[in-house]
Amino acid sequence: MDTQTLPDNVLTTQLKKVVNWARRSSLWPLPFATACCGIELMATASSRYDLARFGAEAMRFSPRQSDLMIVAGRVCIKMMPVLQHIYQQMTEPKWVISMGACASTGGVFDAYATIQGIDQFMPVDVYVPGCPPRPETLLEGIMAIQRIIDEEGLPPRGRRRPLQLAIEPTYVPSPQPVPLTVGGR
Repeated sequence: MDTQTLPDNVLTTQLKKVVNWARRSSLWPLPFATACCGIELMATASSRYDLARFGAEAMRFSPRQSDLMIVAGRVCIKMMPVLQHIYQQMTEPKWVISMGACASTGGVFDAYATIQGIDQFMPVDVYVPGCPPRPETLLEGIMAIQRIIDEEGLPPRGRRRPLQLAIEPTYVPSPQPVPLTVGGR
């Protein structure tokens, strides 16, 4: 068919491109925010930074309605099974942003109770650097997710790394000091 003979009100494209455009323009983030990164995540949705222009202003707190998880801030070892459970409940296709130094590498919290990077337990698509990252940096991370959606579209089956569900702390507690004696006993 010759495109020159089509009427002016007809648009031709591929279905895959339309689906990817709709998906990238209506991301529904699920925030998992702690500490200072959570405050910066909230600031991103304010009128000054206007997350709505990217179609991602509808923060969903139900994993079954979300397709973008934003993990902002530090994650302790007791929270990791909850975070993994929430990730598993999200419908495919789903993407993950690791926001801030604490979520990406543990930050300054080099302790047994803090996860030293959530990418050890779930696949991460975009890392947003900073401590805490500015809202502009998070907007750049969301635009990076949109570029991933445009380039790759739906992730093929079996491409994503499976979750490592066993969480074993590497910390070995030291023996307790000598018991306290009261009154010489």
